[in-house]
Amino acid sequence: MVDHVSGENVNQVVDIGNGDNGDGEIGGGRGYELPLLLFGGFRTLIDRLHDRLATEGHPDLRPAHGFAMQAIGARGATASEIGRRLGVSKQAAGKTVDRLLALGYAERADDPTDARRKLVHLTPRGYAALARSAAIFDELRAEWAAALGADRVRDLEAALRNVVPAETAFRLDATSWLGAP
Repeated sequence: MVDHVSGENVNQVVDIGNGDNGDGEIGGGRGYELPLLLFGGFRTLIDRLHDRLATEGHPDLRPAHGFAMQAIGARGATASEIGRRLGVSKQAAGKTVDRLLALGYAERADDPTDARRKLVHLTPRGYAALARSAAIFDELRAEWAAALGADRVRDLEAALRNVVPAETAFRLDATSWLGAP
């Protein structure tokens, strides 16, 4: 999890735009709120996922590790391929891979088709962490459905599918604009 500055609002857009928007609703409907609320929802889900993973035997996993494990995929990948999939340098990808190796979530092996290449593969521990993550995401979605109503969650998902281009819906390169993994 990323630390935040306690008691201090560090978002200048919100500071500048804070107040009545002219229709009597404080802060409602301002353009900057949508991305912040979407990101806040994302952060809430990811933070809760990692809290749960930590209590279930994966205390050292970080969000960047999840992105990297997805980039490794079922067939494995080289550090260069992982970097391209994540939108980071080969060196940044290599650093994350080294951490996954040290934690036992991945392993390196010779590429059977090219002796010059090393492939990174997920270990059974890596697959188990991804499977547990998927199950926890299902549980978190169910909690949102209980709080908001199942129809509202389905409507939210459908609305987002309508405005998020299909080619970017499941991109892994968020780390390229949120910072290196």
